[in-house]
Amino acid sequence: MLTALALLLAQAAAGVSPPPPDCRHDQAATLSLDFEAFDQSMTSGWRPLARKGCTAEAADLIRDYRIAHPETKRASLLLWHEGQLRATAGETQAAIALFRQAYKPAEMDSGFGWNLYVDGTIAFLSRDRTALLTARQKLAALPKPADWDTDTARANARTGVPSWPLNLGVLDGFLRCFDKPYAETYICRK
Repeated sequence: MLTALALLLAQAAAGVSPPPPDCRHDQAATLSLDFEAFDQSMTSGWRPLARKGCTAEAADLIRDYRIAHPETKRASLLLWHEGQLRATAGETQAAIALFRQAYKPAEMDSGFGWNLYVDGTIAFLSRDRTALLTARQKLAALPKPADWDTDTARANARTGVPSWPLNLGVLDGFLRCFDKPYAETYICRK
């Protein structure tokens, strides 16, 4: 292990780039997965590809899945995840276009702040600090639903209750690391 690390450090010091990741995948098998296996599993679908550093390829895979499965009821989540990958790959305008399609109708977002999270993310990518601050303030001001702690604890028994409001930490990270690219902002949460 130390030998491999020493080799990587020596290559970096010499200006030698590591080899690109192996982005091969079974496209047909992956596109045949149901939504849960494709999008929600950490071990199947697009996520293993993204974890290997194949960000653009994973984004393309999500796009292809959306095309192959136009009937999916959770298309906005696929748009969101594709947008995140495009933003990570530096495809800012494509990411913004995808995020704009990920808004929920007002009645579906009532009180949960998803659309404010979308607003803040688009503002960050657009380099509009004022709009990002506005979205963050509105999200922070949302009252916690009365049954949030008990219902969420039951639904998330293994991981615990997520903090309220959802995604506030992400917007805070965008503000903390406003001058950094999207790919680096998730390390700015704390």
